[in-house]
Amino acid sequence: MKGVVLAGGLGSRLYPLTKVTNKHLLPVYNEPMIYYPLRILVNAGIDEILIVTGGNNAGDFLRLLENGKDFGLKHINYAYQQGEGGIAAALSLAEHFADRDKIAVVLGDNIIEGNIKKAAEKFRTQKDGARILLKEVPDPQRFGVPVFDGKRIIRIEEKPEKPASHYAVIGIYMYDYRVFEFIQSLKPSQRGELEITDVNNFYIREGNMQWDVLEGWWSDAGTFESLQSAGQMVAKTGANKL
Repeated sequence: MKGVVLAGGLGSRLYPLTKVTNKHLLPVYNEPMIYYPLRILVNAGIDEILIVTGGNNAGDFLRLLENGKDFGLKHINYAYQQGEGGIAAALSLAEHFADRDKIAVVLGDNIIEGNIKKAAEKFRTQKDGARILLKEVPDPQRFGVPVFDGKRIIRIEEKPEKPASHYAVIGIYMYDYRVFEFIQSLKPSQRGELEITDVNNFYIREGNMQWDVLEGWWSDAGTFESLQSAGQMVAKTGANKL
């Protein structure tokens, strides 16, 4: 299984901090944000990793991370996203890198306390399909929210006004090679983006979506409030260390 970190976008919710740098290079307590999603993948036993980034500061990732020796890696792959097209559009740039292998995808602003080893092992033995991670949150309307029928997810609703559950689909996804076929068939949403929720719903309609609940705390670090909260949690309890 290969790993993909999506670290593009304009980070407009964190302006003016992101006026001069990429959001994923901002500090979360004592480390750059990008360190945390990288460790999520490495701790899951993944050593082939692609970072998808963009904007005017893409070269800073190479200067910071080099080939990944600080993470025990021999090499890191990089891809450049022009403009903004949504999470699914960024993921589409990983098709050649994936080479029909299974992939684990982490959004670059995801900070977790623990690891995803158990979920990753389950997906390695899963014949095909997808696997997502959920977390109970106080504000599910900010995220994609699963709708359950018993223990089965029947659809995911993107940022619903009236959430059907208290769970959020966090930014860690695992897919088989068909994810790129699904992305090619997507149409832009009202936001003009290719939505990862639409990709997940493809798998759900097929009956080929599995899920786990993430243990420990999680933050998406994409707003001033969540960035501050993530830093405080890392300072207090630590986060996913190698």
